[in-house]
Amino acid sequence: MTSRVTAATAVALIESGDRVFIHGGSAFPQALIDALADRAGDLHDVELIHLHINGDPSRLLASPSFRHRTFFVDGTTRDAVAAGRATYIPAFLSDIPHLFESGPLQLDVALLHLSPPDENGDCSLGVSVDCALAAARTARVRIAQINPQMPRTRGETSINLRDLDAVVDVDSPLPEARSVPPSPGQVQIGDYVAELVDDGATLQLGIGAIPNAVLQALTSHKDLGIHSEVISDGILDLVERGVITGARKPIDRGLVVAAFLNGSRDLYRFANANDGLAMRPTSYTNDPHVIRQLDGMVAINSAIEVDLTGQVCAESIGHRIYSGVGGQVDFMRGSALAARGKPIIAMSSTARGGSVSRVVTSLLPGAGVTTSRAHVHHVVTEFGSVDLHGLDLEERAIALIGIAHPSFRDGLTEDARTLGLVRRGAL
Repeated sequence: MTSRVTAATAVALIESGDRVFIHGGSAFPQALIDALADRAGDLHDVELIHLHINGDPSRLLASPSFRHRTFFVDGTTRDAVAAGRATYIPAFLSDIPHLFESGPLQLDVALLHLSPPDENGDCSLGVSVDCALAAARTARVRIAQINPQMPRTRGETSINLRDLDAVVDVDSPLPEARSVPPSPGQVQIGDYVAELVDDGATLQLGIGAIPNAVLQALTSHKDLGIHSEVISDGILDLVERGVITGARKPIDRGLVVAAFLNGSRDLYRFANANDGLAMRPTSYTNDPHVIRQLDGMVAINSAIEVDLTGQVCAESIGHRIYSGVGGQVDFMRGSALAARGKPIIAMSSTARGGSVSRVVTSLLPGAGVTTSRAHVHHVVTEFGSVDLHGLDLEERAIALIGIAHPSFRDGLTEDARTLGLVRRGAL
């Protein structure tokens, strides 16, 4: 019989030296985290594993009792990683469940945030299945806060009440991620990307202003599908308009497939008990062998910088880790293998108020190559779209300079000539 206890009693099951998974995104179990922080003085060498966080882990990050290891660096952990109070684990999202199941990161404890049980005792992982399903199934101890405001999502989301070691009842709104309106330049990027999307295509998009701009440019398309690690509020209008139907998907036909949700309560309401939404772990959503089965798969990802040979850095600014590998490589390769698939890197041409070009001669020292030049196909900025697949280094440099911000083209051209990437007279 699962105990219903206070948060303090629940986290008393955690021992020094344990490896603890924390449910991520908007499923961040804040009540359990606050109770764990209260125990900091009684614990040492507790390892905390998580993805991105929509919540407040600051007290844990400030305590030497806990060592944070994150698969994705965000605003809550960026400074801690830079200061050495937390570390980053580079890994494809598709691989993370396997690391818990049979790899080097097997778990002692999982801290979860679930919906109330149904008549069969099954709770739902709600807005975040990603790698949480593997954590919930493999951890030695499972502790959950159960919240009536957590949507009950369909798909592979169930954990039975009898499999939990302790349950804490809470009733609080989930964290929300509000949509960022796109700038005029990002609207132009959205228009260019939309031109690459055929009717009946299946889409993978990230979060932020550029994915929202892409979705806003697709209102005249027909029978689009969604197969993505994350979905946000941007899909809601297209579902309501009948643009997103999934009617032509060769697998999961008629279903929006995602691993986690990142949005507002409107998205959570859409997700609750929705038979048209299938939440799946990243071992499925991000598996290139699954993705390649989706004819016309269009994967839309972004970058911090792209060098003149096509190498993409999407996780660091020089040595400073900014985000993570995420699902970019999974989807870039999977969509490239799909019939009529299109891997796309979409980014603004500049950063820092226009003072820095994102198309660069060479990646910054210390920058990681997230996606290799051989994986990259389409690159889009507000100045156009190019397809690098099959181009030699000179052709790539010329193409990328052509979609860089005009303020930086002369400098990039001179650099390309100096490095021998472009012959004099070729540009």
